[in-house]
Amino acid sequence: MHQLHTGGCHCGQLRYQVEADLADVAHCHCSICRRTTGGIVTTWATVPLTGFRWTAGTPAQYASSASCTRYFCPNCGSHLALFTQLSPDSLDLTVATLDRPEDSPPSRHIWVKSRLPWLHLDPQLPEEDEETL
Repeated sequence: MHQLHTGGCHCGQLRYQVEADLADVAHCHCSICRRTTGGIVTTWATVPLTGFRWTAGTPAQYASSASCTRYFCPNCGSHLALFTQLSPDSLDLTVATLDRPEDSPPSRHIWVKSRLPWLHLDPQLPEEDEETL
């Protein structure tokens, strides 16, 4: 049986739930994530689309590239999810918007070729220049 995870934006207008294990959690260092979230790194949990649903509100959407759509709260601006056509059966959730982010530690770094040179975060985790999964 899969675990049930819930989360939402800062103001509470958007809520979601996912019924799936959060097995693929990664720190992303790409410049697009930095610009769209305002953070120096974004930690994502990849979940199957079949286990995900919005439970409150309707997110705004932004096509950040030809293959990626990002979902955020139209009220407070919190960035909650990313869909990429490169993985059409899954959705990436920002771990920081989970109600219990402490239950989803990262297992790798992705897009480290874009990492800020002064950032040293979880050096024991494997690193990928881009993303291979």
